[in-house]
Amino acid sequence: MKTYKFKVNETGYTVNIKSHEDNIINLEVNGTSYDVVLQGDLKKTKTPTLIRSASQRPAEPLKVNPSSSKTTIIAPIPGTVLSIDVKVGDTLKVGDRMLVLEAMKMENNIVCEKAGTITAIKITVGQQVLQDAVMIEIE
Repeated sequence: MKTYKFKVNETGYTVNIKSHEDNIINLEVNGTSYDVVLQGDLKKTKTPTLIRSASQRPAEPLKVNPSSSKTTIIAPIPGTVLSIDVKVGDTLKVGDRMLVLEAMKMENNIVCEKAGTITAIKITVGQQVLQDAVMIEIE
């Protein structure tokens, strides 16, 4: 299995570990075989299992100001714009999909949170956006 070289009081020793089962080790020191019994218990190491519990908070929708006439849709996370499903002048209602944003190899649908008309699109397909970047303006 493994070979070790030791020097004790100027005398060299070559130790070959042949087998290791439970508390018994079969080894060879300078050509002579020995069975060594370990004293004490061997502790088996356990690989910990990580368990992630579900979030206790429900997902929060994007906050929009209902009294404002102009609403900006911002990127909730950094990612790449895969598709834009609206154009300037389109009238949207709450829940309509506006674009698809890819982040961490997942596609995220960005939906309209306030009914209105698209006044500006500040992104293009394939563009990378940072978190909180303005993507679409609705009036």
